[in-house]
Amino acid sequence: MIHSVLNAPIKLGNHTLNNRIVLPPLTRQRSAQPGDIATALMAEYYRQRASAGFMISEGTQIEPRGQGYAWTPGIYTPAQIDGWRTVTDAVHAEGAVIFAQLWHVGRVSHNALQPDGAAPVAPSAIAAQQAKAFIATGPGTGELVQPPVPRALSVLEIEELVGHYAQAARNALDAGFDGVEIHAANGYLVNQFISAHANQRDDEYGGSLHNRLRFLREIVEAVSAVVGPQRLGVRFSPLFSGTQQERVYIGLVEDDPHHTYIEAIKVLEASGVAYVSIAEADWDNAPDLPDTFREAVRSAFSGRIIYAGRYTAGRGARLVEAGLADLIAFGRPFIANPDLPQRLFNGWPLNPLRAEGLYGGTQAGYTDYPAYAE
Repeated sequence: MIHSVLNAPIKLGNHTLNNRIVLPPLTRQRSAQPGDIATALMAEYYRQRASAGFMISEGTQIEPRGQGYAWTPGIYTPAQIDGWRTVTDAVHAEGAVIFAQLWHVGRVSHNALQPDGAAPVAPSAIAAQQAKAFIATGPGTGELVQPPVPRALSVLEIEELVGHYAQAARNALDAGFDGVEIHAANGYLVNQFISAHANQRDDEYGGSLHNRLRFLREIVEAVSAVVGPQRLGVRFSPLFSGTQQERVYIGLVEDDPHHTYIEAIKVLEASGVAYVSIAEADWDNAPDLPDTFREAVRSAFSGRIIYAGRYTAGRGARLVEAGLADLIAFGRPFIANPDLPQRLFNGWPLNPLRAEGLYGGTQAGYTDYPAYAE
């Protein structure tokens, strides 16, 4: 069997996974409107991909202010919880394990997506210059827009947001998820607090790296108290080089990214969370993570380590064999190939990705990709 190391079972928290292939969080913008509710179509999409050893839902906003893109699902209303239960029931019927990704976009939003047309919220009143939000302009139509200058959160509001994360974790368990992942990557709210570029506060949540990591620490502690550390993971997206535009867009302008993210991972180690997920830059000619960073992650963290970003089965297998990764996530290939693990294990060819069906729409480019037929 090809790349048999990826087809080996592994423990993740309290679960034994069938293989080391991960369906990572992938924004697809198919929730029902009004209400941003997960649907039966979404349940079918996840069910089709349930041969993954481990599945993480698309980012799901923890409160109304957490939305930066039209038609993404939420997990803060009873109807949203019920919708997600349809998804988890379908996945569990196939014997799979699925966590919910808890998401708040912070400043990467627009007044049109915010309650009462207010400004988005962020650690500091600094606009996300290179990022874009996505607003609906009609049924099934929308446009990318520039996020406005956000409003800086008060300390009381930050404390309330920690509570929103904890409540979203309770809601995820009520919806049948096996655990949760905190989205601390890609320039969104938790990442904004970590980044010296986006966070210029002068209180206990800003300034030193210790202070900039306070929001992450408090969320991890609050969510862990709800779900238990063995049902909790965190996603980061460190970037070590690239143009200034790329670095601002991804939200990771750090003078010393190695130090910043190893310190962040030490926060997770102290809390005993089940895994850390590292989302690597995935644009054309994106820089690779340095091996010295991967080695430092392994040294600092005793839980499971997931890597994602332009991986082939061979490249992922080599990382696992080297002891630097435990699981490998495949994004775009999993969109186009619902039976991706079987294709990778057997060396079968892959369906090509159809870019026009990535965001929004119906079943086209979503649930209509065929499984392999020998």
